[in-house]
Order: sequence, then structure tokens, then C-alpha cells
Amino acid sequence: MKLISFVSTAAVLMFTASAAQAADLSTTEAQKLESSLGAQGAGVYVDGGETVVNVTSETAAEQVEAAGATAKIVEHSDAELARVDQTIKVTGNVPGMSWAVDPVENKVVVTLDPTVDAAEQAHVEAALASAGDAARIEHTDEAFKPLVAGGEAIYTANSRCSLGFNVRNSANQNFFLTAGHCTNVGVSWMGPNRALIGSRVGTSFPGNDYGLVQYVAGAAAPTGDVSLYNGSRQDIVTARNAIVGERVSRSGSTTGLRSGNVQQVNASVTYAQGTVTGLIRTNVCAQPGDSGGPLFSGTAALGLTSGGSGNCTTGGTTFYQPVTEALSVYGMRVW
Repeated sequence: MKLISFVSTAAVLMFTASAAQAADLSTTEAQKLESSLGAQGAGVYVDGGETVVNVTSETAAEQVEAAGATAKIVEHSDAELARVDQTIKVTGNVPGMSWAVDPVENKVVVTLDPTVDAAEQAHVEAALASAGDAARIEHTDEAFKPLVAGGEAIYTANSRCSLGFNVRNSANQNFFLTAGHCTNVGVSWMGPNRALIGSRVGTSFPGNDYGLVQYVAGAAAPTGDVSLYNGSRQDIVTARNAIVGERVSRSGSTTGLRSGNVQQVNASVTYAQGTVTGLIRTNVCAQPGDSGGPLFSGTAALGLTSGGSGNCTTGGTTFYQPVTEALSVYGMRVW
């Protein structure tokens, strides 16, 4: 990617936890710790297996270290970066762009694809003029798009997607989650053998990118795991939010199992169909037909494949709808 920076990155001060401190916090614990800091918290990420919590004061840094994590003092607070994010959404949004707060850089990173012309880029730059070094623009070589295609796996009409996670409601009825841009296409869903397996009961795209399908009577009993495309399966027992820097895997009907790292959370992308917010951005590749497939880390469900750019030959960028939001909206649980 070609990068364009508005100004140089501000200097930061890193505090490292001593060897006598407790083991590094889990991702969930680190996220709760950062949230508890209020206005002095400024994001969480994983760096080389170490959990880093951004803070805006030495007092907060001491609290983080006392809890057993690494603290990094940064210039821009969560609230400041949230204002930049909102400015882009309201006054700087054009088709073919994505943006998110990058906790590693402590700024909002805006990515423009090749469909963004010079006038549109100037519009984005004007919206960010007051952000200073709290934002920067970069370019990607291929267009952002939802990854839906004709073929096999789970079908509706003439389109193919990938099943995300099998889920259940409080009455132990069986459903599955997939991408909303998939469930928007049709109501009735078929499996690989073209037999009816379910009927759409919920869909949300754009804005979000998730949909819910209820298994029909007589469909094969679903299981609470995901295919690793090597003859084995990964059991999924919980769901949580992703964290920047962690290692993740994706399973999809076109390209099988692929792995990489989380680059951003709470990212936004504007496809031709509209803007989707609150996404997970990764460097895991994907291709048409992988849409809706599961993003996971070990036994934890993280997201549903939404879209991106590139492919699994040259590499690419993919976005995922956080699964926790879909589970909450539909009152479901993984199992």
C-alpha cells in the first residue's frame, strides 16, 4: 500500500511491566481494564503476544502496570479520536473508503480504494483538515466489496455464501448466522447438496452485516464447531470481541482456512451498497463465496466475513461483522 501521512507521528512513552508482576492479562480482562480508566483510556492491542493498554496519563499507566499489563502513554484520547471518526462519518464519507481508530498508531487511519477519484479524496482531506496528526490517509490497490458469488456451500437464489456459526435461542431452537448482504438476497437457504436447510428470519445490511437463518424441520442436526478444511473441526464454546494485533483464523467455502492478524476494530467501510460500521479489519485474505464465514480465535467466535479487497493469491484485506452484536440483537448463543 502507498501511504500518505498528514504529519509525523507524535513521540510516545512506553512503560513496561516488571518481571515480578502477574502474567499478561487476557484480551477480555485488558478490554475491561481500559474501559475502567474512562477518559484516560485510549485503546488496547496485542504486540508480540504482549497486551498493551494505551493511556493519556502517568497515573493511568501506573494503574495498568499494577494490573499486570503494559501501559503506553499516548497523545490522543479515545474521545478525541471518536470525534475524528464521527467527522469522517458525517462530512467525509465517500464510496470506496474505510476508516478506524488504530490504537498502535493512536490515530484514525483512512483507507481509500481505487474507485475514489481526486475530487472525492480532496473532500475527505478537507473533512480531516482539523484533525492534525490524529488522522492519516492510505491507499489500497483493489476495491472494497462484499464477497458474495455464485457456486456451492450454502445457497440462496443464484448466490453462494458460507455458513458462519450455528447458534441457539433460549428455547434450544437451531439457527445459523451468516452475512447480512447474503441474507438480503433470499429467504430460503440450501446446503451443499441443494437440499433446503433453513429460512431467513432476520437480516441487516448495510449499517450492519449479519443475518439469521432458522433450520427447518428435517434438516441435518447442526454442530457447534467450524470446519478447518483439513478433515478436522474447531469447537466453538464462547463469543467475544476481537483485539488489535491478535492472531485469528477464518473458514470459508471458497478458500478454506486462512489466518492472519487483527488490524483494526470498530472500523467502518463504505461499499457501493452503503456504509457498514463497527467492523473488525484483518490482513486475512478472502474471496467471493467466503462471505458469512466464521472468524475465530481458538474456541472463541469473533466475527462473520463481510467483504474486503484483494484475494488469496496476492493477499488482501477483509472486514468482519462482530458476532457479539448479532448474538445480542437476535438473543442467540454459540454452543
